[in-house]
Amino acid sequence: MTERSIVRRIRGIDTSDGAGVKLKRVIGQPGLDMLDPFLLLDEFRSDQAGDYIAGFPEHPHRGFETVTYMLAGHMKHHDNHGNSGDLVPGSVQWMTAGRGILHSEMPEQEDGLMWGFQLWVNLPAKDKMIAPRYQDIGPERIPVARPSEGIEVKVIAGEFDGVTGPVAEIVTQPIYLDIALQPGASVTIPLPEGHAGFAYVFDGKDADVAGEPLARSELAVLSRSGELHIAGRDTATRVLLVAGHPLNEAVTRYGPFVMNTPEEIHQAIADFRAGKF
Repeated sequence: MTERSIVRRIRGIDTSDGAGVKLKRVIGQPGLDMLDPFLLLDEFRSDQAGDYIAGFPEHPHRGFETVTYMLAGHMKHHDNHGNSGDLVPGSVQWMTAGRGILHSEMPEQEDGLMWGFQLWVNLPAKDKMIAPRYQDIGPERIPVARPSEGIEVKVIAGEFDGVTGPVAEIVTQPIYLDIALQPGASVTIPLPEGHAGFAYVFDGKDADVAGEPLARSELAVLSRSGELHIAGRDTATRVLLVAGHPLNEAVTRYGPFVMNTPEEIHQAIADFRAGKF
């Protein structure tokens, strides 16, 4: 079996978004504008309330999906369609914005660690104007695969070791895994042929990815054929592994709108201003 390799390395850059939430932007920065079909990856992590308390007040989305994975802390979400809920530690929200939604994400705590990820996944042209929908998934619904000693894999989307994640009916056929490795433990992950993917070390010091050391806060863009080998090194480590089917379509972005042409962006702005979201 062919083995995947690292083709690029990217380190996150410190920035802020929303109402001043401090975060680390990994995809969607000058060094890696996008990795089709992934448009953005942010890691937010702070135990200083001033870094996150203002949250992400109401803002629009059109033409893509947002995936929020909470590791610590609580985030209250609400939209203009009447949907609301509390993202607790270990929960996932996969929101398909489709033709348009107004959405807010506000911290439900005033102190303590707030830690998680937000991933943006593009939609193909044929699906950009579908009705919005949510998949809100509590931590108790996320299954864990234990393929060998010292390895635990939370399967959020896709399938691994006979375990299927709860996220369903996503057009890019994503794989979304949270891999915890004890020192020296190793695992081989089969990935669909042609899927674009990345590995990101988010806890611990480093891990071996495709036979190379990958440091904390470093993202590896992977080759698109074969299986991936990941191993723990000297300390316990967690790695985010995400892959998806590339869309190979033109992308035109304007802030929270992601379409295929400038004309569609102009229409999105007009629709938002006219209150059609």
